[in-house]
Amino acid sequence: MKLIRFGQKGKEKPGILLDGKYRDVSSYIHDYDETFFENDGLQRLEQIIHSSTTTMAEIPQDTRLGSPVARPSKIVCIGLNYKNHVMETNANIPTQPILFFKSTTALSGPNDDVMIPRDSVKTDWEIELAVIMGRRASYIEPEEAYDYIAGYSLINDYSERAFQKEMGGQFCKGKSCDTFAPMGPFLATKDEVEDVHNLSLTLSVNEIIRQQGSTADMIFDIPYLVSYISRFMTLLPGDILCTGTPEGVGAGIKPEPVFLRSGDVVRMSIDELGSSTQRVIAYSGG
Repeated sequence: MKLIRFGQKGKEKPGILLDGKYRDVSSYIHDYDETFFENDGLQRLEQIIHSSTTTMAEIPQDTRLGSPVARPSKIVCIGLNYKNHVMETNANIPTQPILFFKSTTALSGPNDDVMIPRDSVKTDWEIELAVIMGRRASYIEPEEAYDYIAGYSLINDYSERAFQKEMGGQFCKGKSCDTFAPMGPFLATKDEVEDVHNLSLTLSVNEIIRQQGSTADMIFDIPYLVSYISRFMTLLPGDILCTGTPEGVGAGIKPEPVFLRSGDVVRMSIDELGSSTQRVIAYSGG
């Protein structure tokens, strides 16, 4: 199944992508949130699809999409999980996963605008594969991990490098700005993805390809990451794990780094998980 959320920001409804069409399931499902995943929501949704396709209203293709997951308890990110990205940052290859958090208020729709934060001079891009948890996980073994995963999605871990690296403290300051986690267009359940460790990732800025990689190049694979993280915190249904980015981030471009400016257009895609486009806009607000 491919799960979507659609409609006005903050008022999204649950839907599905079925046979190339968006369908509304809000008459049957409240939302794709922790409660949904925790209470066998995926199994229930599958039964609904098989029995109620003709009664699901079709949604226009130009309808705004939101993040396919509503209000996760946390977004856990993995740093430096692709060897070539480690090399471009002049760091050492990690012997254990590097963990940091991204605020859930950074979540946005896959094609929403990305807003450069106030006082930002180094807003950067990072295409990533997102893993969405389907069950509560604590101290699980790698061989059990897939039983706890609901599915996968496309996400961009936008980062403000000056906030992240030049202002002291932890990475979360440069990772958590509003609009810094556009996710989707859909959540693909595990059965929709043939081999999650053999997916191509591509990102372009203003039609110039900046990132091309494969999930086959991860230093730590998904079962290991899920197991490892569950040693340090309980993962709840609907939680999002960002599994790292391949080489080609703006901060790594030589001889001079390249960062995003208002008017830039970022496009990205992952095999079997669709594509998204974000227009970069200047900061506006209080």
